[in-house]
Amino acid sequence: MRIYITSVFVDDQQKALDFYTGVLGFTTKHDIPLGEARWLTVVSPEDPEGAELLLEPDGHPAVKPYKTGLLADGIPAASFQVADVRAEYDRLVDRGVTFTQEPIAAGPVTTAVFADTCGNLIQIVTPA
Repeated sequence: MRIYITSVFVDDQQKALDFYTGVLGFTTKHDIPLGEARWLTVVSPEDPEGAELLLEPDGHPAVKPYKTGLLADGIPAASFQVADVRAEYDRLVDRGVTFTQEPIAAGPVTTAVFADTCGNLIQIVTPA
């Protein structure tokens, strides 16, 4: 068994696509119109056949309280592995990304957390 697709709930799919591809560097895997929404997934260019991230509209009534609670408590909605958290932090700061947690060592990992512009906190992590 392996992860095929996982989701982040976004308040605007186009804004999310622009951020996840244009700023973070993911590539679009699927962009299929479904009425007012789209089946919109991105993947890492390092693993184009790997797990997909679904940029899912946050219109369901249960989603808003969930996202608000996570954000208020500083809990990331997703975690992405990077080769070097400090280098990725510097690259993303240069691209205008807002971090809520600068890189810190936390036991066997180094982590940092940023806002994805779509209502989520995202963690980047490098194993020690």
